[in-house]
Amino acid sequence: MVDFGAAPRFIVSDIDGTFLGENARVAPRTRAVVERATSQGTHFALATGRPHRWLLEVVEQLSQKPLCVLSNGAVIYDSAHDHIVHAHELTPEAMSHVYSIATEVFTPLGGINIACERAGQSAYDPVDSLFISDHRYSDLIGKEGFGIAAPDEVIARPAVKMLLLNPELKAADMYAALAPHIDSTRVHMTYSMDKGLLEFTAPGVTKATGVRYLAQQYGVAQHEIIAFGDMPNDIEMLSWVGHGVAMGNARPEVKEVAQEIAPPHTDDGVAQVLERWF
Repeated sequence: MVDFGAAPRFIVSDIDGTFLGENARVAPRTRAVVERATSQGTHFALATGRPHRWLLEVVEQLSQKPLCVLSNGAVIYDSAHDHIVHAHELTPEAMSHVYSIATEVFTPLGGINIACERAGQSAYDPVDSLFISDHRYSDLIGKEGFGIAAPDEVIARPAVKMLLLNPELKAADMYAALAPHIDSTRVHMTYSMDKGLLEFTAPGVTKATGVRYLAQQYGVAQHEIIAFGDMPNDIEMLSWVGHGVAMGNARPEVKEVAQEIAPPHTDDGVAQVLERWF
């Protein structure tokens, strides 16, 4: 087992497949150790690909309402006051460029569908003003209430995240097919689930970007941060912090960059590691 040394001053955790246990709930053991840590002055944040409207169901299970890193680092959100603190946006030009390339790459593989997440002002803004997709995207994932528009209209305004969907493919295969054609100086590409969904943020914007921002606000040094994750959108964060922990259920490429492998999220892996100090 890796010896982290002194107790971390800042704990950061991914949500799905990491912080949440069975039935998408925060396990009592995990909630308790986070409460002990924060009562001793350690900072805590969630860092997720989720938008703020999908964060509330998690933070309502916690005694504290932390600042969080959302949309893969593009948004810093104050969950206590329902306030967007900071947002990095993709330009319409960058999204159009990626969509054009992706259309060429994926047309022989069944095509591609597009959606965009916009920051808005509040998690309670109307969903159709925050999430805009083409009609097929909405039908495929079975969600109602999204704003529906033609692809060129979906990307006509700046967005914090763009998503490309092909449910017949795996995200890793989509990434491998598209990555050689994408200019990383124009967008950052990643994925956070196995199904065929790719996620794009502004160039250089990852979860590490958001964690770095919060660490500066809290006056915490890089080596004093511990972070947990399981999917490729966690790689930059786990690589940047002082102690990156991959879950036992993490993808192999995530485990490769981690300094420690925790038990799976279904076995309270985050809690088991944090109980070393708290």
